[in-house]
Amino acid sequence: MFTPIPAEQRFVLDHLVRLAEISPESTDLLDAVLDGAGEFAAGEWAPLERIGDTVGAKWSEDGVKMPEGYPAAYQAYVANGWGTIGSPADHGGQGLPVSLAAAVLETLGTANMGFGLAPTLTVGAIEALVHHGSPEQQALYLPKLSTGEWTGTMNLTEPQAGTDVGALKTKADPVGDGTYRIKGVKIFISFGDHDMAENIVHLVLARTPGAPAGTKGLSLFLVPKFRLNTDGTPGTPNDVRVVSIEHKMGLHASPTCVLSFGDHDDCIGELIGPEFGGIRAMFTMMNNARLNVGLQGVQVAERATQRAATYARDRIQGARAGAAAAIIEHPDVRRMLLRMKAQTQAARALVYYAFGQLDRGHAGDAQAKALVELLTPLAKAHATDLGNEVASLGLQVHGGMGYIEETGAAQHFRDARITPIYEGTNGVQAADLVGRKLNMDGGATVLSLLDRMRGEAQDAGLHALIDACADITGRLLAADMDDRLAASYPFLTMLSVAVCGWLMEQSGRIAASSEGDPAFLKMKQVSARFYVEQIVPEALGLKAAATAKADILYALDAAAF
Repeated sequence: MFTPIPAEQRFVLDHLVRLAEISPESTDLLDAVLDGAGEFAAGEWAPLERIGDTVGAKWSEDGVKMPEGYPAAYQAYVANGWGTIGSPADHGGQGLPVSLAAAVLETLGTANMGFGLAPTLTVGAIEALVHHGSPEQQALYLPKLSTGEWTGTMNLTEPQAGTDVGALKTKADPVGDGTYRIKGVKIFISFGDHDMAENIVHLVLARTPGAPAGTKGLSLFLVPKFRLNTDGTPGTPNDVRVVSIEHKMGLHASPTCVLSFGDHDDCIGELIGPEFGGIRAMFTMMNNARLNVGLQGVQVAERATQRAATYARDRIQGARAGAAAAIIEHPDVRRMLLRMKAQTQAARALVYYAFGQLDRGHAGDAQAKALVELLTPLAKAHATDLGNEVASLGLQVHGGMGYIEETGAAQHFRDARITPIYEGTNGVQAADLVGRKLNMDGGATVLSLLDRMRGEAQDAGLHALIDACADITGRLLAADMDDRLAASYPFLTMLSVAVCGWLMEQSGRIAASSEGDPAFLKMKQVSARFYVEQIVPEALGLKAAATAKADILYALDAAAF
């Protein structure tokens, strides 16, 4: 059963994001938005989670068909205005802070993670058009994307080019009237086709004639599923074909499509931004998507925790003090549940804090802009790692019944596994952290954050972890790239846990001095204490790996593996 958590979301937005500083007027709407989103998600989206997994999206010659109930539930999402929360006010949105919109998206995705991917990709398309689209493109497309009436996609990957974006081959040949004929195949396109909205706006990376090799030669194109009539309504099909959908481990409610553009040489696209500006424009969308994938880690962790706690309270097994007891009374089950609760709250704190910095950056705070760049690989990688850990623990709490599909615990485990892979694998995030983000301002961005954390942290173990992160930062800034990359993943984990520990410790202190629901505030204090006392020290154990050289990784030749 899905249970909305507006009190937890409100606490994080109030005390860690400090929403009142970002948008004082938003605080008046906070209760209505969080409570309303929870009621909507529980009533419309959560009941469809099971059919989304067991039946899933289906390919047909007429396009992808969503499971029964999904088109109506999506239209209810549009009609109730949930897509407009963070969309630009100039184009039909409410213009509220991104961090508040993220809380709504968390609620929707917790109710139904696969379904929640549809608005997630649309948010990224909006971000790309806001920053790189022409006024004409913005006027035509943003009002419909902002409401969710039309959905958006991101089209990078091709069969011969996975993470190597520079190897893309899709072509864009000028027609002569300012438009281009698009021809190529894209794979792994989430919600690349469906029957829930009247149009789909594909953002497609392609090469114009004579373009330079590699990423420098890429341009971004807007390719609608249906071309627009003169009045802006969807018209004729645009020669975009769904070749197939993937048969996946999880996220069955989210159709992952193979799309073929221009089979009949009649797929028309418009250039977004300047020619050869594609990688810059696409990374605007990608960075937004990476934060939202981190948010998916929070979603699956929250739902897995709720399901495991309910099962543990109901499942009678063994005895305590001579009487039959629910498994939640046994110490090891308590350990797992408390770890799940603490890790979920830590992931939420990290991701929401990053969204808060994004809001501040949008308002012109240069320091916040740099900080969100640093936090993005942490939020994407660590929150999704935690989503997988918590989903696995949730299955373990269920015991043998967790391995049986009917309990639902296995679905969370399957759904979670994609999140460390797509939108840039977590290894890519770690490489980005040590290869680019540590170098910002000569290391000043990360060291400034560590200094602030050190000044506010109270626990000795947390201080030790912060100091270790500062020491490793200095070493990596002086190291060659192979040694940096060898250390990247353990360092990313250490830094992420340090940031989470800092935020969790703050949460515990604030809860201890706050008035409100005693049970909720006690839960916040205990979760924070568990995190700082038991999870922070674990991260210190990664220092040996984060300071090791790369030579051990190359001590065997490839054949020996």
